[in-house]
Amino acid sequence: MSSFDPVSAIEAIATDVVAPAAAHVDRDGAFPRAAVAALGQAGLLGLTSSTEVGGHGRGLRDAVAVVERLARECASTAMIACMHYSAVAVLEPHGPRDVRREIAAGRHLSTLAFSEVGSRGQFWAPMSTATAAGDDVLLTARKSWITSAGHADSYVWSSRPLAAPGASTLWLVPRTTPGLEPAGGFDGLGLRGNDSRPIDARDVRVPASARLGDDGAGFDLMLGAVLPTFNVLSAAVSVGLMETATARTAAHAGATTFAHLGSSIADLPTARAYVARMRIATDQARTLLLDTVDALERGRPDAVLRVLQSKAAAGEAAATVTELAMRVCGGAAFRKDVGVERAFRDARAAQVMAPTTDVLYDFIGKAVCGLPVF
Repeated sequence: MSSFDPVSAIEAIATDVVAPAAAHVDRDGAFPRAAVAALGQAGLLGLTSSTEVGGHGRGLRDAVAVVERLARECASTAMIACMHYSAVAVLEPHGPRDVRREIAAGRHLSTLAFSEVGSRGQFWAPMSTATAAGDDVLLTARKSWITSAGHADSYVWSSRPLAAPGASTLWLVPRTTPGLEPAGGFDGLGLRGNDSRPIDARDVRVPASARLGDDGAGFDLMLGAVLPTFNVLSAAVSVGLMETATARTAAHAGATTFAHLGSSIADLPTARAYVARMRIATDQARTLLLDTVDALERGRPDAVLRVLQSKAAAGEAAATVTELAMRVCGGAAFRKDVGVERAFRDARAAQVMAPTTDVLYDFIGKAVCGLPVF
């Protein structure tokens, strides 16, 4: 393992690059190009890449620290990093060496292209097809909500298998492949800078060597590599949003006074109780998140359950905490300069981003009841 210190690296980027641009990214729906470039230059795009290809060889714990710190300043940037690390979880064991080296060097941003119009939030069941054409493969799909759609250098793409049994097969598809074109722009409620857009493909040609893993083995890769990484890092985004909402609410409550009473919002017991609830919920979500990482690192028998719980719990908690932030800050919360309304909007994405909170509740219930999850 390298002596690289990701905590120091991300602190400098979050403070000097991400924070100053966050309002612009949100207001204009602008992709945070400078932040992504800074992550690459600092070695953070290659954080989880193996040392064999020039990466830092770090694990999920360090990725959590990076994503959470980004989310405190800009959840759009954090989600871009989350999706990149999720793609790298597949590319490291199965991707071509040249692409892995480019990622490790900070010159290649990747993302997932799983969600589709036909299967919606059930990303593990693609409707898209792959058809053999000599030494190539033709991909046809209607992909939806692909983070970094117009800016990623590659997509980890899902389709139905070519010929093998199984639910899906994964492919590495360069963004510049002829026939691929992200549609429209993204003008959403939250995460406005993550360039999440649909992509249509009709008989898009890639070499057969672009396959990641065995034909028909995509489902196993989704569950074994992508789901743990994405769920845990999505939870880290939620925890970062809760942390910033709690800190900004406490600061606002302490600094905002009732001139005729000579007291502040923080002097109100009800307001203090709300802030206390925010602090407790944030710390609980972080504790569960870190316990999930521990479960994965140790191979604990409850690791799968924790992975499912982490995203659901953090997403629900973030919605509650940011709603309390709006309540405590009152009418001022509707002003963007207070800094909580953006967290309120961004926090809503976790509940509807696949696997959605409702789907996760079903999975968790099955696991607790001793039933097969899938």
